[in-house]
Amino acid sequence: MPQINALFAVPFGFARHPHPEPLNQTLRDLFVAREAEGTTWANPNPYTVRNAQLFESHFDLFSWPDACVRQLQEFCMGELLRLVGDINRYDDASLRRMQIVTDAWFHITRRGGHFGVHNHPMAAWSGVYCVSPGRHDADQTDSGRLCFINPYSTNSMYLDAGNSQQREPFQFSNYAFDLAPGQLVLFPSWLLHHVMPFHGEGERITVALNCTFRLRQA
Repeated sequence: MPQINALFAVPFGFARHPHPEPLNQTLRDLFVAREAEGTTWANPNPYTVRNAQLFESHFDLFSWPDACVRQLQEFCMGELLRLVGDINRYDDASLRRMQIVTDAWFHITRRGGHFGVHNHPMAAWSGVYCVSPGRHDADQTDSGRLCFINPYSTNSMYLDAGNSQQREPFQFSNYAFDLAPGQLVLFPSWLLHHVMPFHGEGERITVALNCTFRLRQA
């Protein structure tokens, strides 16, 4: 039997806030209050397909002075820095030299809201933190899922018995995640993804971030 190696792979990072309930409640109250103020806090130049049931804020969230935002930033950036250090084999001295520029913003999605296929140009790593997944209708199993499109999907232009049943990580399917409160998903910014329509009660609230990196001179 020939040796089988996975020569190409897409790295993901998964983390969970250890005590998300009080943080998420404070974030939820803050975001809903800012949304209620109208266009003051809304992204003025949206380019990804979405509808009126989804609110997107400005990209300056991590510059807000609110204590809950500062706490969220510390958690997200700490987990991201650990991922970057591990995957690039940086030692602690190199990580201390790392300069990170971050855009961060929040989404509030209500029944019927969705967010179209996109990626994040001019960034290396992106992330999504779940404040609240909302309460999904029982018969809507795909509600609000964060879906990542297989970057090798064009390989499925021809399928037959020789390749159509390939096991992971060689399959052609996409990946979709049901986010849980306090969950952080980190991924390369070039990867196409979208949010499936939310069918449920309450609000689906997430925080997104994009990051660029530079190493200061030693």
